[in-house]
Amino acid sequence: MSEQKMTAPPSTAKKIVEVPELFRDLIDARGSKGRFVGAEEKDSPWVPFGENAAIKHLAFDVRQNIYSNILWMKGPGVVGTHKHRGYVVMMCLEGSVRYLEYPWVATPGSFIYEVPGEAHTLVTEHEDGVKLFGWMQGANEFYDENGKFVMTADVWWYMDHYESYCKANNIPINEELYI
Repeated sequence: MSEQKMTAPPSTAKKIVEVPELFRDLIDARGSKGRFVGAEEKDSPWVPFGENAAIKHLAFDVRQNIYSNILWMKGPGVVGTHKHRGYVVMMCLEGSVRYLEYPWVATPGSFIYEVPGEAHTLVTEHEDGVKLFGWMQGANEFYDENGKFVMTADVWWYMDHYESYCKANNIPINEELYI
């Protein structure tokens, strides 16, 4: 029997197809379900992050120190110098952004991958700012303009950022964010 190279997943009907699963009972008993976070404010509000920015939190995984969000810088501005202690995967959704330390400028559709140990300064000069989707693992250490350590932001910091804002504004905590 020869294999064919697939050019697109086969599909002829819009229906749920039952596929074989050897470990269905174990998956049902011990696995976790996927999550969905809608685009509405009730699903995840824009939480202020300084004077010119906000964060829409999307996921918190305390087991792996992973957090996901959309960072919205509402106009030209800077997110201070920070060092990553884990990886960062980002996609530019709107506007544009760059790091002072690198020669590129990210525009909508641009992909950014950062590795542990890199320090950089996020800047947008775009009149409408930037929206960045991010999936991050590990802590971020923030430094002032003299290289002095200021604070660490990890999954616990981001959870507190979200929950404190929700509590202060009588917004229900969305349990779907906790994976």
